[in-house]
Amino acid sequence: PMSKRQRKKLLKQKQWEEQKDLRRQKRKEKRQKRKLERQSKLDPNNEGNDRKRMRKEVVPSTLRLIVDCSFDDLMVLKDVKKLHKQIQRCYAENRKAFHPVQFYLTSHGGQLKNNMNENDKGWVNWK
Repeated sequence: PMSKRQRKKLLKQKQWEEQKDLRRQKRKEKRQKRKLERQSKLDPNNEGNDRKRMRKEVVPSTLRLIVDCSFDDLMVLKDVKKLHKQIQRCYAENRKAFHPVQFYLTSHGGQLKNNMNENDKGWVNWK
């Protein structure tokens, strides 16, 4: 004796599992399509990929972005992990930007530093 809600839930789960391969195939096709579009945009005279070519056109900004991490002792571990993810995203987007800012972390220690050492050993190379 299963409730109507449980039956619906099981049916949805079953359909989700059955369509898993189809979703995976669609994602793969989409990736290949984007790859082909990128390759078609490349200049035959210019070697290398789009990203390398775009990096040559980068003009550094005089702006400075400073993230003060001195309050991590007031945060719970969950919030420290979220801060770490946000810092990672900021760093990655800044690298891709046409006008990257100077990005600094201050008072980097305590829980945040421990978390970054455990989960992101490459952060030392950010400097």
